[in-house]
Amino acid sequence: MSRICWLGPSDGPELMPPPRHALDDPNGLLAAGGTLRPEWLLATYEKGIFPWYEQGQPILWWSPNPRAVLWPNDIKVSRSLRRTLRKARFRVSADCAFADVVKACAAPREYTDATWITAEMEAAYNALHHQGWAHSFEAWDGGELAGGLYGVAIGRVFFGESMFARQPDASKVAFVQAVQYLRGQGFKLIDCQIASAHLSRFGAITIARDAFLQHLAHYCHPRGEPGAWSDKFEAYQASSLHPPLLRG
Repeated sequence: MSRICWLGPSDGPELMPPPRHALDDPNGLLAAGGTLRPEWLLATYEKGIFPWYEQGQPILWWSPNPRAVLWPNDIKVSRSLRRTLRKARFRVSADCAFADVVKACAAPREYTDATWITAEMEAAYNALHHQGWAHSFEAWDGGELAGGLYGVAIGRVFFGESMFARQPDASKVAFVQAVQYLRGQGFKLIDCQIASAHLSRFGAITIARDAFLQHLAHYCHPRGEPGAWSDKFEAYQASSLHPPLLRG
């Protein structure tokens, strides 16, 4: 394919082209337009497609090849991070401050003022959270939100979206405990979208898009029951099912 598909706001997600039609350059760009309504997001995630665009651009939909993923059983934790986890400096929760986590992820970073989490994206994921499909994990230092991450859960796949840290290691602690929880709940795959050195240190790898789509076809169905994770996460943290610190 040498050009992308344009979709109208009244079109349904069934009109989204298959990922194999995505461009090679830029890698994975598939379509533009459409909407960010919950039914769109759920349908596109299941197909291995996600929205990613900046302020002033139309909604852009992507399905890169290869795809970065993390198998929950293969997470790696450095010695220094394991020491931080043992100190229990940060308390981790789930779905207790979703909107705050998304807003913090959208805030300017030290290296750039640009953000792909526009006000439209914030509203879309908040709506998905209210329906019980999008979830956050928060790291707290006392009563202050120190770091966190959010993503979308469909079936046994968690589609990671973004993370932030206001204190060193806060988002890493939230991420490790999130992966432990997801593994304990039977999740088989964490989608990391695009490879990065940061994620590779946790054990993320890249796989071919076709292989990724096969995993989605197997693990996303049935979708599972939506709902808040706050109570389930707290109970899991306190239970004997909670695993010991993961390997380095």
